[in-house]
Amino acid sequence: MKNNLFILFTLSIFFVFNFNAKAQGKPENKDFNNKGWLSVGARSTISLFDSDGAGIGTGGQFRIQLNNSVNTDWFADYISINVKDKVRSDYYHIGWSVLFYPFEKLHYPKTIQPYTIAGHCFDYNKKTVLNDPSIYKDRWGSAVQAGIGTHFNITDRFDLSLTCQYMIHLTKELEAEITDNTTAIIQQKNTSLEGHLLTTLSLNYKLFKLWNK
Repeated sequence: MKNNLFILFTLSIFFVFNFNAKAQGKPENKDFNNKGWLSVGARSTISLFDSDGAGIGTGGQFRIQLNNSVNTDWFADYISINVKDKVRSDYYHIGWSVLFYPFEKLHYPKTIQPYTIAGHCFDYNKKTVLNDPSIYKDRWGSAVQAGIGTHFNITDRFDLSLTCQYMIHLTKELEAEITDNTTAIIQQKNTSLEGHLLTTLSLNYKLFKLWNK
């Protein structure tokens, strides 16, 4: 319960910051057309409130912008979590998200550009006992995620983006059962809808326009 309240508080503070942010240094241009841009980037993700604990990972992404209000994000990443120095839990995600820019006055080319985000991904999890790598279990599954974020447009083509979203796994989870003498990995009998909070920092560069050049 405390974790859920902390998540809601964090998201609320983040949203208020984005809503009240004033863009600096970019001219207002209602006729600017951002449609068709292809961007590529690298990302680093911190996972919190997972049943395994906290972990950090890395990955990449590309974006295809549909219009001034809607962008799409296609990503892949890897996250590793150390479970009590007994088990390594490796997550692989590959998926997509839709970014919606709700505030017209903060559309690009504003310096600070907030958005909401939601999407889906396929994920693979493998848990391995550290002192005996022959003991492991893995599973494939899918997940949904939603949250909020902000682009910091450093130049006309380069941005730094910060995203905070909650991911819910739609699958039977693997659990590490650790006692003083034994370590075992089991699969839950039922889908638990467990999740974790993901905070992602990414660097992105607009390559060229796919259409509407």
